This record gives sequence, structure tokens and C-alpha cells, in this order.
Amino acid sequence: MTEQKEVKAAAKKAPAKKAAATKAAKSGKRLRIKQLRSVAGRYEYQRGTLIGLGLNKINRVSELEDTPEIRGMIRAVAHLVEFEEIAA
Repeated sequence: MTEQKEVKAAAKKAPAKKAAATKAAKSGKRLRIKQLRSVAGRYEYQRGTLIGLGLNKINRVSELEDTPEIRGMIRAVAHLVEFEEIAA
């Protein structure tokens, strides 16, 4: 029983690793995303995705880090936006 307590105590003290976040930040790649079409008549999740990308009106532009999560969000609303890679 004492071994289990020691293992649990060691696990609590160990810091959480955030490898994915640091990898994305180190890449330095950025994306410029521009909303081209309206969200009128679209599904609610598409509206939420655009808001998550920092867009809410036509011709708004947002610059974000190039991560797999952002790429997935762009893929979900690809018919509403255009994007380009920019140097950091």
C-alpha cells in the first residue's frame, strides 16, 4: 500500500507536459485567414468555428499560428474563407 501512495504522490508532483503547444510555437509559421462569405443560413457549428478563428464579418482578416487544430477549423469552413501562409 505504501508503494501506491508514493507513486500517486510522485505523479501529482510531476509537471504536465505541453509538447504539442511548444512544437507549434517553435515552428513560427503563421496563417492569414480571410472570411469571404456570410454565415447566414449556415450550421451553428460553422458560425462557432468562424468565431473561433477570430472572424465574424465578410472581409475580416485574422492571423493565427499554423497548428493542426487551426488547419482542421479552416477545413471545416473552407467554403467560407481563404487562407495563405505568411512568414513570421
